[in-house]
Amino acid sequence: MNFRPLRKIADLFDVAGLFLRLGTTAFGGPAAHIALMEQEAVVRRGWLSREEFLDLLGVVNLIPGPSSTEMAIFLGYRRAGWLGLLLSGVCFILPAALIVSVIAWAYVKYGKLPEAEGLLYGIKPVIIAVVAQALWNLGRTAVKTRLLAAVGVGAAALSYLGINPLLVLLVTGVLMLAVHARSQPKGAVACLTPLLGMTSASPLAAAGGTAVSFSLGMMFLLFLKIGAVLFGSGYVLLAFLRADLVENWHWLTENQLLDAVSVGQFTPGPVFTTATFIGYILGGPKAAFVATVAIFLPSFVLVAISGRFVPYLRKSAMAGAFLDGVNVASLALMAVVTWQLGRAALVDWLTITLAVAAVIWLLRYRVNSTWLILGGAALGLARFVMVTGP
Repeated sequence: MNFRPLRKIADLFDVAGLFLRLGTTAFGGPAAHIALMEQEAVVRRGWLSREEFLDLLGVVNLIPGPSSTEMAIFLGYRRAGWLGLLLSGVCFILPAALIVSVIAWAYVKYGKLPEAEGLLYGIKPVIIAVVAQALWNLGRTAVKTRLLAAVGVGAAALSYLGINPLLVLLVTGVLMLAVHARSQPKGAVACLTPLLGMTSASPLAAAGGTAVSFSLGMMFLLFLKIGAVLFGSGYVLLAFLRADLVENWHWLTENQLLDAVSVGQFTPGPVFTTATFIGYILGGPKAAFVATVAIFLPSFVLVAISGRFVPYLRKSAMAGAFLDGVNVASLALMAVVTWQLGRAALVDWLTITLAVAAVIWLLRYRVNSTWLILGGAALGLARFVMVTGP
């Protein structure tokens, strides 16, 4: 009896269950999301090795779009093929988009954001612990030599000084490739060319400075452009959105844009669901759906194109050297983000204690991070009620 169809169905259910849960509970931004995916896909489920996960991390950092969403799509593809590719992305995005839509409805109706201070107080320290655990696990695999360790330290220093993350990744990749290819430069150039081609997209110019009437078509093209060319963090997204929506087209006010970015930051799942919020306040549920599809669509296309080449990159010694450099730099960028988030999250003895306890539970007892996040949220809400009163 052929059990392959049943196995494929089971894999699809596994993919859907994991990413629906992460889309509902994964707070903290891309670094935290990737840490949670490493724990679930590598440590708990064994879908792929740490080295394979690091290679995917290097690629998602080299292509435009939301890195954690692209990692989810990659993992779904690796586990369950093309259907897994679609299912993982949709399941990771959908819960966050629905949550953001509800918040947007309340925002339109009442003119302000729901209170989230207490919730985040307890969640942020746990997220710091989750990312720290992922950095420890992935770092032991990625840092293979003293040279790679030194390169990682240098990449972290450049990132801390504010150097463009994509430039940091490329410099470290090229450096490791050059070290490996000193005796065969032609091979290095041949190998590096397609990798550089993956990052050749450049932001398109914004529209003219005159106010224009809102339309679904223009909004779709705007978010499609952003999803196709944007590298970097939510702050880079803020710059793109402000240029068009506030300064050029006058569809949003400064305060509305800041509220939209805040919603993307404090809700679970992809930060790019900021687009969902903006679409809702501009044109209701239909516009929210259109904006969400537009900003995430390029990620599915880019992963579908690049995913076929990832296994072959590691087979080439030259491409492997480039990926080694990019992988170490990716972890360095995660470490800098974790340091910055930690300064904002660990603000008193309670948050520090919570973070330390979470690290111990994760590393020693391998507690599922979802339970720790829910526990942190409950603790934060309890403290908020005690401080502010019923």
